[in-house]
Amino acid sequence: MSFEELYGCAPEGTWAAPGRVNLIGEYTDFNDGFVMPLALPHTAVAQVSRRTDGVLRLYSADIEGGIVQLRTDELEPLTNTSWAAYPAGVVWALREAGHPVTGADIHLSSTVPTGAGLSSSAALEVVTALALNDLYELGLDCNQLALIAQRAENAFVGVPCGVMDQTASACCADGHALHLDCRDHSIRQVPFDLAAQGLRLLVVDTRVKHALGDGAYAERRAGCEEGARILGVPALRDVPYEQLTEALAKLTDLADPKVRGYVRHVVSDNHRVARTVALLDAGDVRGVGPILTDGHASLRDDLLVSCEELDLVVASANAGGALGARMTGGGFGGSAIVLVEEVHAEAVAKAVTEAFAEAGYTAPRIFTATASAGARRLS
Repeated sequence: MSFEELYGCAPEGTWAAPGRVNLIGEYTDFNDGFVMPLALPHTAVAQVSRRTDGVLRLYSADIEGGIVQLRTDELEPLTNTSWAAYPAGVVWALREAGHPVTGADIHLSSTVPTGAGLSSSAALEVVTALALNDLYELGLDCNQLALIAQRAENAFVGVPCGVMDQTASACCADGHALHLDCRDHSIRQVPFDLAAQGLRLLVVDTRVKHALGDGAYAERRAGCEEGARILGVPALRDVPYEQLTEALAKLTDLADPKVRGYVRHVVSDNHRVARTVALLDAGDVRGVGPILTDGHASLRDDLLVSCEELDLVVASANAGGALGARMTGGGFGGSAIVLVEEVHAEAVAKAVTEAFAEAGYTAPRIFTATASAGARRLS
């Protein structure tokens, strides 16, 4: 149903916020580290009008169930487990921060694949935050909107995520990857026009999500915090890559062996982000390929968040002629990215699809990731 059919009037405006794919820097954001995502052309779209009676009405065109009606003054964290918790959490977070949001009618739809590790939930949060920011003239910039959206997911929904997904959705620029410092939230737009270089970045959605991933994010976050505590640093971002061997030796007798792996991954992935930025600044995009593959090995062997389907994507893509590949996102399913020469893209996609068929897996969904714009008003 349209906004007009649901609410009896036209919306005051329409906004969009994208999903994201992360080029490099995984599980580093909650360690105050560095990440490098880019926005996808796939977006969550919100049509919104203000209300003054404290009523929040939410509707998703993608999920059956009709309108969800709530009261802004009765929103409580961890009480809603449906999709509506994401936009409702944003309203709660804005009001908690002192912003005068007095209600809204919201119609949502999305082309961001769900369950694929491409931040469909962050897109919902950010598009809601941007629309309310504009309508209520709150004056928040993209970084502040990202923090509101993260607050909604952390405190209201109950997912202890870092700030990368929301910042990518809110702040990315067309044709660029976003170099984000997750400690001070400073950002730099790094040119990432693959087509001009004769390259493509493929996203391979494995279409699986293993139950093993349930709770894995929180467990790894706790392990990273334990490693930082033992090493006497505020966060693993503060362990220099050049001192990694020394740090791991210190952990040998003091921490669970898994914690050593988590520390090794985070410190080395921060270094991989720095190497990637340097290569892109030098115009050597092809040099990023081996870094992606090295990052996948770290996620698989040190962080222990890969799975057979993701490993098969990386192995078959590289065997088929890709420059490099890695899983992206939280792992245990979801998606992988593949950097490939344009002329080899179809052959590599075919190699991955055939490998899945031979293994008896559901055919993956493969599409090209084009670095796209962040959240914006459409009308």
